[in-house]
This record gives sequence, structure tokens and C-alpha cells, in this order.
Amino acid sequence: MFKIFKYLKPQEWGQAAICVVFVVTQVWLNLKMPDYMNQITQLVQTPGSSMGEIWRQGGFMLLCALGSLASMVIVGFFAARIAASFSRRLRSLQFDKVNSFSMEEINRFSTASLITRSTNDITQIQLLVTMGLQMIISAPITAVWAVIKIAGKGVDWSLATGVAVLVMIAMIGLIMVFVLPKFRKMQVLTDNINNATRENLTGLRVIRAYNAEDYQEAKFAKANTELTNTQLFTSRSMAFMAPTMSMIMSGLTLAIYWIGAYLINAAGAVDKLPIFSNMVVFSSYAMQVIMAFMMLTMMFVMLPRAAVSARRINEVLDTQPTIVGGTQTQGQPGRVGEVEFKNVSFKYPDAANYVLKDISFSVQRGQTIAFIGSTGSGKSTLINMVPRFFDATEGEVLIDGVNVKDYTEEALYDKIGYVPQKAVLFRGTVRSNVGFGDNGKGAATEQQIAQAIAIAQGSDFVESMDGRYEADIAQGGANISGGQKQRLAIARAVCRDPEIYIFDDSFSALDYRTDRLLRTALKKQTAGVTSMIVAQRIGTIMEADQIIVLSEGQVVGCGKHQELLKTCAVYKEIAMSQLSEEELAA
Repeated sequence: MFKIFKYLKPQEWGQAAICVVFVVTQVWLNLKMPDYMNQITQLVQTPGSSMGEIWRQGGFMLLCALGSLASMVIVGFFAARIAASFSRRLRSLQFDKVNSFSMEEINRFSTASLITRSTNDITQIQLLVTMGLQMIISAPITAVWAVIKIAGKGVDWSLATGVAVLVMIAMIGLIMVFVLPKFRKMQVLTDNINNATRENLTGLRVIRAYNAEDYQEAKFAKANTELTNTQLFTSRSMAFMAPTMSMIMSGLTLAIYWIGAYLINAAGAVDKLPIFSNMVVFSSYAMQVIMAFMMLTMMFVMLPRAAVSARRINEVLDTQPTIVGGTQTQGQPGRVGEVEFKNVSFKYPDAANYVLKDISFSVQRGQTIAFIGSTGSGKSTLINMVPRFFDATEGEVLIDGVNVKDYTEEALYDKIGYVPQKAVLFRGTVRSNVGFGDNGKGAATEQQIAQAIAIAQGSDFVESMDGRYEADIAQGGANISGGQKQRLAIARAVCRDPEIYIFDDSFSALDYRTDRLLRTALKKQTAGVTSMIVAQRIGTIMEADQIIVLSEGQVVGCGKHQELLKTCAVYKEIAMSQLSEEELAA
């Protein structure tokens, strides 16, 4: 829990110290008021007391109340300021950390969980800091100071206060035993409901197409009911605590006055006034003790959930990325655009079997290399090793004669124009999506964006959109078709002007005519750039300089189209399933 506070800055620790000073001031002023009340009580009961002296003591009491209020406001101001800046920093740290994760770390934390950790968990920490600076410091100081103040003012009253405190401690113990585990569970249940909601929203079309609304509602209802039941249990338990606290406070007040009445009745005339004054003061201090324990109870309720949230946040922040950049920024001279795999094997963490085994090939600058094979043969995994989304378990992946592990991440990514299997577009405009980020070398010009879209065969639909290059793109590209998304994703890679293109099955949503026109334009406009293509369609890769055929993670064929038709049975089988013999011969 306390580990997370290492992310507080020195100035925030300074502000926390100011809070402590004003909390102590507030407690002192609160505990000073019963002393003035005692004076007023004695003056009122003493014959011949002047009204001016009573007003004077009342004025001091009012000043204490105003000073306590001012101290409370100052503490609240600094506490809110510290909590807000701290939570902002934690969100930024988590966002930056997640951006540095490889696919291995991303898969370890679910997307729903990462969202919860960046929102709900940080809110719990923010609430703890805000309330903690006001309560955690104030409560024990108040309790100890008040007990010292009332010490020696009456054994009977002290005994009654002790019984009330013991009842409260017993209640806190019951809360810790039965309620705190539920608070710990609530964060995980929040993950579950976020996951169910996200799954439903992203798969809405499929859900409707299969009339699966009831099925999805049942899944959501299960997660929702479990969270609701847990929240109801904790809320009911805490709702029981409030009236119990009120009953203890009222009972203690009644006990103090009942004992006081008994003592006053049994005392002599001279002792009646001091006993009455002590009773009034003791009642005030006893309420301070009970209030302190009430604040501690509230903190005991908040702490477990905040501790779980802190642990979950620390899990993200303490995770060390398995893929760390090197120091190289340039490849070997004269080898720009070269890609080479040397005896590369790969298996996922904790997996028993290799996904890829002993893969070796090389491609020269300006050449096109394609990868084809059945589903699950390892094509996408192989090509994703070039930008280091995964690192080879064995062997080496070289770009420009340098191992990809030796490049800085920025230098490596600047060499690559990547188009993923599933086209990803961001909320914004056509221009912002095509000229995404810093474009590798700086902001893309309008001419570069227009040329990239033209090469990707997207000019026709972009020119017809409202606003053309400033046309709105919804999150995920939900307002355009799959083929249009793919063309804009390809235009983004072209606009980057990289050394190497990586197309991970990026032409699947295009018709044959658009596919051919796009590849022809790419070959013409981007001569001298290496292309690596994963495809399922033979027509997409027939003209590649080199085709790698994969089967169960191993290379079973390598060569050009016509060569593989003669030498590779797997390739011929794939080709014959898509094209006739006449088309293949042509």
C-alpha cells in the first residue's frame, strides 16, 4: 500500500506537512473549546460573575470555532490538490508504462482490467489521499489528546467511555472480518463488468446478427448481479454501522449525565459546581473520542479497497517490459532495406511447443517477399517479429545487417510502415489518420497525404466524403467500410515513407481489381522499398520476388510462383483451391 506513495513529488510532501500542521491546529482548537465551556459554566453558576467575563470566554470559544473551520478549509484545499495531482501522475505513469509493453505484457493484463486500473483504482487512491490527510492524522491525535484531557476527571465517566470504545472496537473487528474481504473482491468484479460491457459494445453487430442479445444479457446479468450483491452486502453493513455509532454516542452521553446526576446528588454543596463543570467538559471530550473512533472506522473501510487498488496499480507500474530497446540508430552502410532471419524459432511464454521452428531467409532492398500457409501456420507471428512485437526465442532477426534487439525502439519503428491484420483507425479525420503521429520524420504535408491516399486507391471515396481530407472518422473507423479502412491504413504506411513495408494480410477486404491496382501503384511509386506481405490469396502474391510457404511453423517451400507450383505440394494445393489450371498457367 505505502509503496505507491513513492510517486509523490517533494512539493506534495511539503503540502502534506502543511496539512499536518493545520490538522494539529484544528485538533487543538477543537479540544480547547470545552475548556472555555467549563469556564462559562462555572461563571454562570457562580453568584456575582460579570456578564463581560462570560462574553469574553464566549468570544474565545467562537474564535476557536472559526480557527478550527479555517484550518479545516486549508487542510481540505491542500488535500484535494495533492490527491488530484497525484492521481493525474498515476494515470500518466500507467499510460506510459502500458505504451512500453510488448504483446506478452498486454496479454497478461486484460484490456478491461487496464481500464479499471486507470480509472476506478486511481479514484480509490485519490479518495484515500483526500480523506486520509484529514482523518488518518486527525483521529489518533484527537483520541489520545482527548483521553489525556479527561484523565483524572472521574473514574466512573472514564469507565463508561472505555465501555463505549470497546463496543466500537468490537464493531470494527466484525467489519474487518466480514466486510473487508468483500471490498477487496469488488475491484475484480468491476473488471468483470467492464469486460462484459466492452465485449458487448465491440461485438454488437455479430450479437444482433445471431440474435444473441439474450445470451449476452445473461452474461452481463451474471457479472452485474455478482457486483451488485457484493455492493449491497458492504452497503448494508456500513448502513448498520451509522445507527450503531449514533446509539453508542447517545448512550455514552446519557451514561455520563446519569453518572453526573448521581455524583452531584451525593456531593456536598461546595463540590456540586465543580462536578457539574467536569461533567459538561467530560461529555464534550468523550464525544471527541467517539468521533475520532468513527473517523478511524471510516478509514478502516476505505483502506482495504484502496490497498487492493494500490497493489493493482503497482502491478502495472512495476512490470518490466520483456522487450527493451538497444542503442543503435543506424544500420550497416549499403544494406538499407535488407531483412534477414537466421535460424529463428519462437514459442509463447510457458508454451510447450514452438509456433515457429528454424526459419531462415533474407530479402534485399526493393524486393517483395510474401508468406502464405494454412491458418495457424505462424505467418503473422513471423512477420510481427520484424517490428519486435514479439522477440525470437532462438535465432536472430536482422534489419540493415543489425539485430532488431540492438536498435532503439524509435529508430526501429521509423524504418517500418506497418499495416496490421485488422485495420485500426482512430477518432479524428482522414488527414489525422493518414498522417498519424509524427509520421516518422515530422508532420505530413497535404501533398504527401493526398499522394499516399491515391497510391492506396482511396482517392475516389475520400474525395466524395463531406470535408474530403478533413472528413470525420469515427473511433475504429465505424463510419466507413472494411475495404476503405484497409486502404486508409495502407495509405498511412505509405505516407510514412519507410524502408520496409509490412502488410499483415492487409488486402483481404479489397476486391481483386483494387488489390491489383494498389499493388501496381505501390510497386511503381515506392521502388527501392522492401515489402513483406502476409496473404491468403494467391493472386496477391503471385508476382512476389520470393514466396515463403509455411506449414505448422516450418518452411516447406521457398521460391517464385511458378517454381513453387512445381516443387511445393502445399503451395500447389492452396493455389488449386483458389484458381483454375488455366488461370495459374496464365
